[in-house]
This record gives sequence, structure tokens and C-alpha cells, in this order.
Amino acid sequence: MRRLAAVGLGLALVAGCSGQDRPAADPSPTSSTAPPSASPSASMSRAAATALLWRGVARDRPEVVRRAVEAGAELEARGRGGATPLVAATKENRVEVARVLLEAGADPDAKDDLEDSAFLYAGAEGLEEILALTIARGADPRSLNRYGGTALIPASEHAHVEAVRMLLETEVPVDHVNELGWTALHEAVVLGNGDADHVRVVRMLIGAGADHTIRGRDGRTPRQQAVALGFTDVVRAIDDSV
Repeated sequence: MRRLAAVGLGLALVAGCSGQDRPAADPSPTSSTAPPSASPSASMSRAAATALLWRGVARDRPEVVRRAVEAGAELEARGRGGATPLVAATKENRVEVARVLLEAGADPDAKDDLEDSAFLYAGAEGLEEILALTIARGADPRSLNRYGGTALIPASEHAHVEAVRMLLETEVPVDHVNELGWTALHEAVVLGNGDADHVRVVRMLIGAGADHTIRGRDGRTPRQQAVALGFTDVVRAIDDSV
């Protein structure tokens, strides 16, 4: 009986010593503080950033385009038909995307395989917001399209009144003759339809100094062309403006 009691006391002492020797558990996390991870833009390759840029242009996502630009995307990369991202955005009239690209330094005069630049295309199609952006970013008003004409000529042909007004405020040569042998005034008559907007454009051009005596390839002046087409309001506009 005494032996059993002694054994029990010995076991209790051993257990007590074991508990004191075991270190207490630390309740705080043992993980070390990791350095902050780099942002996606900082670690993105230029090729990846450029691919992201094209996706942003295609989806009309200016915030994606901005992220791609900040990551080092190639602004003058060439895509389908030789278009730069800016030309591609312009041909879809994606104003905010074009704004981001131009603010980042995209060239408003860079041309695609059709010799369309953002500036030339915006002028020809009457895309007033993008046209204003390209002019503000220093687009060359003397640049020529595939027909050897300035942006003013097709803008006048299509009677894009506001685009014509904006272009006339630049250094665009109002009497430039394209490869078809026509000035902006000729095209406003010959390729127009004599409606009120074309009449306004005729008045604007002559008011800006357009020479109504220049003869086209057919040997006719704009007034003679208007007479032949029966555009009496255009004839009157020319007569009233000179």
C-alpha cells in the first residue's frame, strides 16, 4: 500500500515538471509581414500593356486604355489596316478613348493604310468632338488624305457645318486643289445637293476667302457648276458673297 502511494506521488511530480518545462503557446500569428505586391501595371510587359490597350479601344473602355497607357503600352502600335489605336478609336467615334490617347501623346496625324489620320477622318465625317481634340493637340491642318485633299474638302462636300467652321479657324489652305482638280468650294457644289447646309458652307468658304473663280477639271467655276446643276440657292449664295 505504501509502495503504491509512493509510485502515485512520483508520477504526479513527473507530470508537474513536464508541464512547467513545455513553453506556453503564443496566441499571436507567427507569419512575418510580407512586402506589398507590385501593382499589375508596374509588372506588365510592354507587349501585354499594348494588348490591353487594344482591348480597351475595342470595348470602348477609357479606364482600361488609361491603365494600359500607364503600364507603358505602345501608343503608335499598328493594328488591322495599319490603324493606330487612336485611328481605330476615331473610326468608331469613341470620344473618351480618343481623349485619353491624345492626352497621353498619341499622334493625331498618324495615318493608316488608307491614309486616314484621326484628324483627317474626324474632319471628313464631321466627328466634331474628336476633331476638336485633334486640333487642340496640334494636328496639321495641311495634312492630305488619299485623294490629295485637306480635311476641309470632304467636310465641305458633306456639309458638316460645325466641322467646316472649326477647320476654317485653323491654318487650312482654303483654296487647296485635290487630285480630282477641286477645291472645297467646288466639292460643296458638285458633290453636294444644294440644300440649306451646303448653302451655309458655300457662304462660309467664300467668307473665309475661298476663290470662286478657280476652275475645276471640267473647266467650270463653282458658280457655273451650280447653274448647271440647278442649285439656285447656291448660285444666289455665291452672288451675294462676292
